[in-house]
Amino acid sequence: MEKQYHVDFDDSHGALYAILPGDPGRVEKIASFLDNPRFFHQNREYTTWLGELSGKKVMVISTGMGGPSTAIAVEELFKTGVRNFIRVGTCGGIALDVTGGDVVIATGSIRMEGTTREYVPIEFPAVANLDITNALVDGAKKLGLKWHAGIVQCKDSFYGQHDPDRMPSGYELKDKWEAWKKAGCLASEMESAALYIVCQTLGAHAGCVLNVVWNQERVKAGLSNPESHDTSPGIKTAIEAVKLLIERG
Repeated sequence: MEKQYHVDFDDSHGALYAILPGDPGRVEKIASFLDNPRFFHQNREYTTWLGELSGKKVMVISTGMGGPSTAIAVEELFKTGVRNFIRVGTCGGIALDVTGGDVVIATGSIRMEGTTREYVPIEFPAVANLDITNALVDGAKKLGLKWHAGIVQCKDSFYGQHDPDRMPSGYELKDKWEAWKKAGCLASEMESAALYIVCQTLGAHAGCVLNVVWNQERVKAGLSNPESHDTSPGIKTAIEAVKLLIERG
């Protein structure tokens, strides 16, 4: 087949599983947890390494930040043969029991972004694949991590969350944020909705594990707010999940 336009490679990699960080700078770190890791390709925001787990080829490829570049990556990876996608990223906590250093496994995503509206109407839910989600939960348990599983908010604007009063539409941003809190939303991030909806329309499988950096709602509540930039817990959870998926067939 011809090389895909954005990722710039074809189907010769042979990987059915892809681990997707947003940051290109995290790809090599994640790949170091694979057997026989090696650099594969780089184009635009898409840095790609290949390796193996349990004798199967596994890809690690960055998606960049946000829904549009994530959707492009998933579309083109699917064309090259990838069928199972696990996002490993970071998030900010919303629920008060979610603290820095925890991991959040996103069972579903609030579609407060624009990419997925060009796939299906907004009423259609963005949900994770059950087998991948179960494997992520089992992986977190095996590692002895503090984990949470539930709904996350997926947004397009980082500063819309962190500086809503500056935005002309800040009234809407703040009202919806309060609605997400009251409904039990665990955390906020920027790529899961695109991943889930694109995989749903393609017939692929997707899951998402997030490292919690901090929680602004704990600050507002006068609670302690530990901050963590260690992405290892989520990475190790994803690695364990891929091993389990391979074992379970």
